[in-house]
Amino acid sequence: MPSSPAAPPSAPESLRVATGDGHEAQLLLAAGTAPGPTGLLWLPALGVPARKYHHFAAALAERGVPVALHEWRGLESSNRRAARDCNWGYAQLLRDIAASRAALADAFPSQRWVIGGHSLGAQLAALALARDPADYAGYLLVGSGHPWWRTFPGWHKAGLLAATFWFRTLAALCGHFPGQRTGFAGREARGVMQDWAASARSGDYRPAQVDFDVEARLREVAVPALALRLRSDAYAPAASLEHLLAKLPRLQLRRDVLDDAEFIGGRAGHFEWMREPEPVVRRIVEWLAGIRRQAP
Repeated sequence: MPSSPAAPPSAPESLRVATGDGHEAQLLLAAGTAPGPTGLLWLPALGVPARKYHHFAAALAERGVPVALHEWRGLESSNRRAARDCNWGYAQLLRDIAASRAALADAFPSQRWVIGGHSLGAQLAALALARDPADYAGYLLVGSGHPWWRTFPGWHKAGLLAATFWFRTLAALCGHFPGQRTGFAGREARGVMQDWAASARSGDYRPAQVDFDVEARLREVAVPALALRLRSDAYAPAASLEHLLAKLPRLQLRRDVLDDAEFIGGRAGHFEWMREPEPVVRRIVEWLAGIRRQAP
């Protein structure tokens, strides 16, 4: 009797990703039993470990969307911790994202990938697209926007503007930004907070040490995109999202708003959706099916 065919090798649950400057971290993978042709490289919110998106990734994987969860430099599986003598900014984070994308290309050479993220993750995903537009088949934003202080309502304007100075000062005094003590983000590098503060004050992306004109390159990005706004998201109000999207005028853009009533917990908030990802997952799956039909 002929022997039964060998089972196909299962996808690894993580990939070790190395950047040229010695940084290493784990890229967590959720592939499901029947992964489709388009995967998602996901960038977390500032200070949020990759593993916090496990339920989100698993729900997408069950529907045929493989997900790779990028780990930020300085968090959990990363071999770096922010300190006075260990500093980095957006420029280094962009190189880490490129390293994750390269690791995916090596491990899954026939897979297409869209890039997306939550909060600052979606902002850095836009910058990664500007840096390497040919590497991605689409762009996804969930609960995000540009942090320009003028796009926030009422008294939030003054609070955010003050925070851009206070956070930079605190990071300089401590040698790193102690986010756990302030209630904003985690233990962050001084350079990250300097780049964040500069964008929040000016409304533009001009991070230090980046060797290309980010604003000019953003205007050239032309990929399918899905922007999901959460109705009760105080961290990413509508005007903030619109300011970010205005920097990307050539996107083939689809928008949607998730309302409070769609969540069992009754709130479509900045972090609450992570506990109930189904409304977000459903829209992503529908969008990906649409862009697959449009692909040549």
